Amino acid sequence: MRVVRPVVPLRERAARPALPYRPASPAEEGFVHCPADAEVAPAVADARRRAVPGRLPVPVADEERRSAEVRWEESAAGVFPHVYGPVERDAATVVPEVPRGGGGRAPALVPRV
Repeated sequence: MRVVRPVVPLRERAARPALPYRPASPAEEGFVHCPADAEVAPAVADARRRAVPGRLPVPVADEERRSAEVRWEESAAGVFPHVYGPVERDAATVVPEVPRGGGGRAPALVPRV
């Protein structure tokens, strides 16, 4: 099973909980950025979400449970899953978070408390 882990601002994840999560990135860039694994999630949070206040949930879901297309694409930093459409909330099996450290940095992925 391959999983996707979008780094999601808590405020956006809490909005309209009955509907799939629809971040701004598909409209702006065509896809939702996702870390390739748990170790990469803090780096993606630093690179893409540092200016977003608060904790960042990282829903972990089976790629096969998504209705939107998932493409594993190469970038300068490696190969990453990109979700081309909404992210269904019920596909997530666990939802750890990236807390904030000094300067808004994301030091690690931790279980949600």
